[in-house]
Amino acid sequence: MNREKRQGIAFERKNALVRPFAAALPFKLTAAQKKVLSEISADMSQPRPMNRLLQGDVGSGKTVVALFAMLRAIENGFQAALMAPTELLAEQHSGTVTRLLGGLPVSVELLRGGLRNSERRAALERLGSGQAQLAIGTHALIQEDVDFQRLGLVIIDEQHRFGVHQRLRLRRAGADPDVLVMSATPIPRSLALTFYGDLDISVLDELPPGRQAVETVLRSEPARPRVLEFVREQVSAGRQAYVVYPVIEESEALDVRSATEAYEHLSQDVFSDLNVALIHGRMPSDEKDDVMRRFVAGRVDVLVSTTVIEVGIDVGNATVMLIEGAERFGLSQLHQLRGRVGRGAEKSYCIVLHSGRAPPERLLVFASTNDGFEIARADLRLRGFGDFFGARQHGLPEFRFADLERDEELLHAARDAAARIIAEDPPLADPAHQALGRALRTEYRERLRLYDVG
Repeated sequence: MNREKRQGIAFERKNALVRPFAAALPFKLTAAQKKVLSEISADMSQPRPMNRLLQGDVGSGKTVVALFAMLRAIENGFQAALMAPTELLAEQHSGTVTRLLGGLPVSVELLRGGLRNSERRAALERLGSGQAQLAIGTHALIQEDVDFQRLGLVIIDEQHRFGVHQRLRLRRAGADPDVLVMSATPIPRSLALTFYGDLDISVLDELPPGRQAVETVLRSEPARPRVLEFVREQVSAGRQAYVVYPVIEESEALDVRSATEAYEHLSQDVFSDLNVALIHGRMPSDEKDDVMRRFVAGRVDVLVSTTVIEVGIDVGNATVMLIEGAERFGLSQLHQLRGRVGRGAEKSYCIVLHSGRAPPERLLVFASTNDGFEIARADLRLRGFGDFFGARQHGLPEFRFADLERDEELLHAARDAAARIIAEDPPLADPAHQALGRALRTEYRERLRLYDVG
C-alpha cells in the first residue's frame, strides 16, 4: 500500500520534553542538524507514516537528531524504539541516550539477547504496559514475544545491517509507526534516489565544530618498521590502536597477511610487552563482545582485527588506525575504518599500508579528503553502480540507459514525476497510469512490497 494512503500518527509540537532537552544540551546544534530536524519535524506532524533515511558521516550527530525525534513521539504519549545491529552498539546507544537525557523523566529500556529469563520477562512487561517509553536493542526487539503498548516511532541504526524482513517485522510492531533509518555510510545522491526511492532523504553534511580531522598517510611495505614504532609511541602515550587486515586466514589466492598470523607475530614479537587482542567475524558473538568490551575499557592496547569493527564502535582513546593490504579494500570501507578513530580530544592518524611501489588511484583519493560523500562519489565513479556496496547482490536492476553519475538530475526528475503522478492520481485511474501500474506490479511484485520498508 502506498504510504500516502496509510493512516499514520500526527505528532503535535508539545515541547514538554523536546524544549528542555534542547536547552540542556552542552553543545550547539550544527546548521545541518537544525535543517534535518526541521525536515523530520514536518514529517512527524503529518497524518501519514514518516519513512525517511538519515545519512550522515561518522561523527555528524545522527544520534542527537534521532533522540529529538524519539522525544517528540514520547511527549505525545507514544513509545519509541531504536534498533542497533550489535549488542555492543546497542549498549553504547543506551549509555549515550541516558547521558544526554540527564534528568528528563523518560524511562529507557535496554533489551539485549543475553538477558536472564526473569530480566527479560520484566523488560517485556514494561514494554507491554507502556512503562518503558524508549526501547533500545538489537534483533531482540523483533522477537515474536515482544509487544509494545503504543509504538509510534522506529529508529533503525546502520539499516543495511538488517534484512528487509527484519525491518518490516519491527515496523509492524506498532500501528504503522513513523520510521527513520540511519546510515553512517555516505552514498551519492543519485544512488540514494534509486536504492532508497520510496524514502525521503535527509543528509547531515557538516561535522560539529572542534572535531579534528584524522590525518591520513600512505606508506609502502618498506616503511612497516617505522609505522609499528609509531604505533608503540602512541600506546606509550596512553593511547590505543587498531591494526586491520582484509582476510582472516592465509590464502594462496590473496598475498596478504592474515589477521590471525599477524596477531601471533605482533603479540609474541613486536608488541610482546603490550596487551594485544584479536577479533574477527568467525569468532562466536560472546567472544567478540568480550574482546570489544576490554578494548572499550582500555584493557587492550592494540586490537588486531578484520573489518568486523568498521561500523559503530566508539572508543575515544583510540588514535591510530593502521590498515594493512589497503589495496584489497573499497574506498567506502576504508572511510568507515578511518571513522573508528578521531573520536576523542587527541589527534588521530589513519596509516594505509600498500604493497606496491606507488599507491593505486583510490588510495590517493582516500588520502586527499575526509569528506565521506566526496569519497562515495569517487567510489561510484571508480567501481561502477553494480559493484557499489554489492548492489547486484541486493537485487537492484541494472540500468539500460541511465548513468548514475552523469544522469543524477534526470533520476531526480524521474522520482519527482513519479511522486507527482501518485499525488495527482492516487487510484491511478488514468489509462496510461493503469498500464504503468500493471507493468510495475508484474515485474516487481515482491520488490515493491519490500521497497516500502526501506
